[in-house]
Order: sequence, then C-alpha cells, then structure tokens
Amino acid sequence: MAVKAAVGGWWRARREAARRDAGMTTSEYAVGTIAAAGFAAVLYKIVTSGAVSGALESVIGKALDAPF
Repeated sequence: MAVKAAVGGWWRARREAARRDAGMTTSEYAVGTIAAAGFAAVLYKIVTSGAVSGALESVIGKALDAPF
C-alpha cells in the first residue's frame, strides 16, 4: 500500500508541475521559428545540391522504368 501511495504522490506532483507551466513565451516562439527556418534553409541547400539531386533523379528514374 505504501508503494501505491508513493506512486500516486509522484503522479500528483507531475500533474501540478504541468499545470504551473503556462507555455512558451514570445521569445521562445521567436527562437523556435528562427531555428525552424534555419533548418529548412540547410535542408533546402542539401536537397538541391548536385549529388543529392542526381541521386533523387536516379531513384525516380529507376522507379519509373521498373518492369511490371
């Protein structure tokens, strides 16, 4: 019974801690948006590079030319 009470107390503390968190502030949203935009720019550069572009064209070409 003591274990059940201890686990119940732990969950109660987690719920109360989650209720106190009001969410992200404006500065956190700004940093998250900038990070996402930076990641998108890096991903775009990688995907449009010659090596990756050639590999994607090769994969798509092989898939379209596959015999049925």
